[in-house]
Amino acid sequence: MYFHFFKSKHFNLRLDYQIYFCGMIKVLFVCLGNICRSPLAEAIFNHKIKALGWNDKFHVDSCGTGDYHIGQQPDRRTIAAANQHNIPINHACRQLIKEDLAEFDYLLAMDESNQRNILRFALDNNKSKVLLMRSFEHHNKFSEVPDPYHGNQKEFEEVYSILDKSMDGFISFLKENHHL
Repeated sequence: MYFHFFKSKHFNLRLDYQIYFCGMIKVLFVCLGNICRSPLAEAIFNHKIKALGWNDKFHVDSCGTGDYHIGQQPDRRTIAAANQHNIPINHACRQLIKEDLAEFDYLLAMDESNQRNILRFALDNNKSKVLLMRSFEHHNKFSEVPDPYHGNQKEFEEVYSILDKSMDGFISFLKENHHL
């Protein structure tokens, strides 16, 4: 779901954001550059909640902790992995901002390095909403979604598989904790 904001002297961006998404569960997926893992996670999550008929209950986005690819489209291999599973992906890369910690209910980091970077922005009352994506993958001994950026399409497919499994666990968590 995308909501386009415009600038006007009569338009309070923060207030209008809060009103528009009021009552929605807000989820932000975070990786380093926002071109591989996090936009794929966002697309998979959107696909799954749409299939459940819950897309009106969520505001979903993704971003990167780095500023390397702001405004760009996801990596072509990310798009190919999503297309391979008939999952639409439509995203312009952006960087994490301090306000994201106040606005989003869940910030799901793809790895411990990005989790630490997010936590640098966090106030004490926001730290509990910063979670590792793979913490929702049952019977998993790994904590991180590996970065496929320097790999080939096979690595992107492996990341898709990891995210798909982790997402099922996250959705179960949401269902239980939000009585969906």
